[in-house]
Amino acid sequence: MADWELRPASAADVEPIAELRADVLRGDLERLGRYDARRVRQRLRDGFEPGRTWVIEVGGAFAGCVALRPDAGARCHWLEHFYVGAQHQGRGIGSGVLGELLERCDRDGVRVVRLNVLRGSPARRLYERYGFVVEAEDPVDVFMVRGEREPAPGSD
Repeated sequence: MADWELRPASAADVEPIAELRADVLRGDLERLGRYDARRVRQRLRDGFEPGRTWVIEVGGAFAGCVALRPDAGARCHWLEHFYVGAQHQGRGIGSGVLGELLERCDRDGVRVVRLNVLRGSPARRLYERYGFVVEAEDPVDVFMVRGEREPAPGSD
């Protein structure tokens, strides 16, 4: 397993992260007929929150990113923008980062973590290894959840 570190993201990280997103998602988005070079970068820029994002570094160099966004209304967190550069994939970095973030959620009492992954993405196997299960699917995304499902409103 490669040595890696997480550091808080800053506003200056938005462009390297947008480029990484375009690179990492390109193959899956092309396969789904959804790749748009401008849109894939702009969607990251539009939703980028440095205070909820970490940069993954390997040897002090940018290697990826991940965000964890609380959803107070649903009493859960959303795992978002989890990208590891191709040259760092397959070295245990994604697994290590995901494990650390889920441990933080557990310590903080966050019972439910949700995410979405593109249909056919090999990343889905990583999420399944960490206990995520399919909650819903559409033609592009697979929505997954880890932890107890929230009770329906009014089902006390």
